[in-house]
Amino acid sequence: MLFWHVPAPNEALLISGSKRRTGDAQFRIVTGHGCWVMPVKQKASVLALSLREAEISEDCVTQQGIRIGVRAVAVFKVGDDQTSIANAARRFLDEQATMEELVGRIFAGHLRSIVGGLTVEQIIRERDRVAQEVKEGSHSEMEKLGIVVDALQIQEIADTSGYITNLAAPHAAAVASAARIAQAKADQEATEREQQAAALKAEYERDTAIKRAGFLAETEQYNARAAQAGPLSQARASQEVIEEQTSLAQRQASLAAQRLEAEVRRPADAEAYRLRTLAEAQRDQVRFEADARAYTERAVAQARADANTALAGSLRDGNQELIAANRTIENLPALAKAAAEGLSGSRLTVLNGTDGVNEIASGIVGQGLAILDSLKAGTTTSGSTPPLADGAGPLPQKVTNLKRDDAGSSGSS
Repeated sequence: MLFWHVPAPNEALLISGSKRRTGDAQFRIVTGHGCWVMPVKQKASVLALSLREAEISEDCVTQQGIRIGVRAVAVFKVGDDQTSIANAARRFLDEQATMEELVGRIFAGHLRSIVGGLTVEQIIRERDRVAQEVKEGSHSEMEKLGIVVDALQIQEIADTSGYITNLAAPHAAAVASAARIAQAKADQEATEREQQAAALKAEYERDTAIKRAGFLAETEQYNARAAQAGPLSQARASQEVIEEQTSLAQRQASLAAQRLEAEVRRPADAEAYRLRTLAEAQRDQVRFEADARAYTERAVAQARADANTALAGSLRDGNQELIAANRTIENLPALAKAAAEGLSGSRLTVLNGTDGVNEIASGIVGQGLAILDSLKAGTTTSGSTPPLADGAGPLPQKVTNLKRDDAGSSGSS
């Protein structure tokens, strides 16, 4: 509405011409709500209550006489109470745009006063103290202006003479040295760690390469074994077959040898042994027969000579027994021949060889000679009847025994 005015939350509505007043002011202050303003009779003005900022840049001289440049900033506003609004309205209503400059000048004067009583080191180290003293020094003036200072902060201290730079040089050098040392240590540690990391990386790569080579070797080995498994199995199977065939051939050869031994060699050896035995027996028989005949001939010749001697003696003495014996002696060669033939024709086995045959032959001839010796003895000792010249009469006892023995021996052979 045209006559209804409502101030903003950060504004104060000042109405003059009204009978109503606020405190000792000649105008009415309205904040936070609207009010009627009568045209022509009343006038409404607006005072901003928002926050304002004043920058302060002032050259100051410290207690030591060193010129420094201080740059600060002050944050202020018009107070919210009726008194502050009234004071600010009286002083800045038409100059609200230059309020920051005016306030800044006030703060600059107090700042020069405060800095002049401090040293550079105190200003640098105690900035809050400087700001607080500036605020306290300007408090009464700000109160009269209706301004409330929210904050005052010193932002920069410039040193045109180089005092601050020189003051900070040792510390800067120490800090720079410490920084370089720290940087060197950091670089050293970084280098050592990089070297350790590189060594670990190389070790890891070496172990990885070794493991990879081992795995590759195992893989190739397994592949080679897998590739050789088939031929190796076939070779083993062939070897087993060859061994079995070899064993079978050996067994067959052994069987053939045993069969040859049983069927050929042993019969052949037996036959050869038989033939050799027969040949040796034949040879021994021929030899025995020859020896028997020779011995018989010698014995017969000796007997014949003895018989002839005896016969001549008997003829000379007229002994009949000797005559009969002579007959026997005369038949003795035929008897020995018959005995030799009997020995040669018989299948007599002589165990003691030539000595056995000689014993047999000598036995036969010996018997004949025994007969002759008995006859000789009978002619001289016995008183029996001598045998006749033609051989008639009883035979001597020895001749009888000879016939009986001859018959027995023929039967046994």
